[in-house]
Amino acid sequence: MSRVLPYPVLTAALLLMWLLLTSFSPGQLLLGAIVAVAASRAMAALQPAKPRLRRWQLIPWLVGIVLLDILRSNIAVVGVILRGPRDHSAGFVAIPLDLRDETGLAVLACIVTSTPGTAWIEHDPGSGVLHIHVLDLVNEEDWVALIKNRYERLLMEIFE
Repeated sequence: MSRVLPYPVLTAALLLMWLLLTSFSPGQLLLGAIVAVAASRAMAALQPAKPRLRRWQLIPWLVGIVLLDILRSNIAVVGVILRGPRDHSAGFVAIPLDLRDETGLAVLACIVTSTPGTAWIEHDPGSGVLHIHVLDLVNEEDWVALIKNRYERLLMEIFE
């Protein structure tokens, strides 16, 4: 079974997403199943490393923090939009990271990018410096402290 469906959860999730995005019909079910199986086999060919979760029980806490921050950022971005373009200062922030786990960095990239008003720009693996863009940059040190204390610390506990 593992040769035909090396990632059965991925296959099921892709098929479900396919059916949600298209109209449900036998033809779409068959086409979605073919695409999902092909994607699962392509993923197996890439041979991704399995993430090592050291403290998985912290994941719900991290998800709660991220959802709350996304809500707060949405409100802040609405405020920036309503105040007009002259009343904010966008900029880039360099954040020195201690996090080295690839999966943890990928999760951090998703967190930063999914939070309105911020974008992951670049990460240098050699120096560990992350560059982000912030829509309403008031104090760079506050952003460094936010990323390091709020996200990086939890991600290091989960993955390293």
